[in-house]
Amino acid sequence: MKKDSFIVANKRFKSRLIVGTGKYKNMSQCARAIELSGADIVTVAVRRVNISDKNKPLLMDYIDPKKITYLPNTAGCFNSNEALRTLRLAREIGGWKLVKLEVLGDKENLFPEMIETLKSTEILTKEGFKVMVYCNDDPLMAKRLENSGACAIMPLAAPIGSGLGILNKVNVKIIRKQTKLPLIIDAGLGQASDATIAMELGCDGVLVNTAIAKAKKPFEMALAFKNAVLAGRQSYLSGRIKKNFIGEASSPTKGII
Repeated sequence: MKKDSFIVANKRFKSRLIVGTGKYKNMSQCARAIELSGADIVTVAVRRVNISDKNKPLLMDYIDPKKITYLPNTAGCFNSNEALRTLRLAREIGGWKLVKLEVLGDKENLFPEMIETLKSTEILTKEGFKVMVYCNDDPLMAKRLENSGACAIMPLAAPIGSGLGILNKVNVKIIRKQTKLPLIIDAGLGQASDATIAMELGCDGVLVNTAIAKAKKPFEMALAFKNAVLAGRQSYLSGRIKKNFIGEASSPTKGII
């Protein structure tokens, strides 16, 4: 496990858990939960979180960008133009080039709008951005994103904030088999065991926000997700036994008294 590295866009991270910064009661609670999670990367909604107005509480005052990697995202964007403008602004404000692209198709289900997402990925890549892409769990579209220059594929487990867990394990496994890019489950997780399952499917990491921020005890849930990701990764690397539809005795069948 010590040699097991999580690398995104040629940058090495210790933790495979990425944590969002939204939906917490306040910034102090957010900062404490992130600290307990052990996350090295936090997502920052450029359109919603204050990162530039010094007259209001700054996220940087609570989460040190020198210690934790900020991942600006385009939450709340519903077309390519909005997403491009948002990430270009993030680059101007903080010099960020590693970004999370999220282009939504509707305000009710918050599913990704994949045509606009693909177009945005192509443009941002040409502009020098390292693009981690929120997408649906379609293996064909995931491959197109990879071919367009994405640096990480981030399929949803379920609709954002739903807490339903991983609804399509088969597609996740297909995407895992076909891509060499980091595969990170993004959106829809509800409890720590969902993260373990994601890691056991071969994912490189998971992104969690609502499941921690809206838990009855966010700090305890942050710790639970930290441990769940570690356990799932170790389980995956250990190599599970083959599934068998008949019983097999665990004790020797020879030399029985």
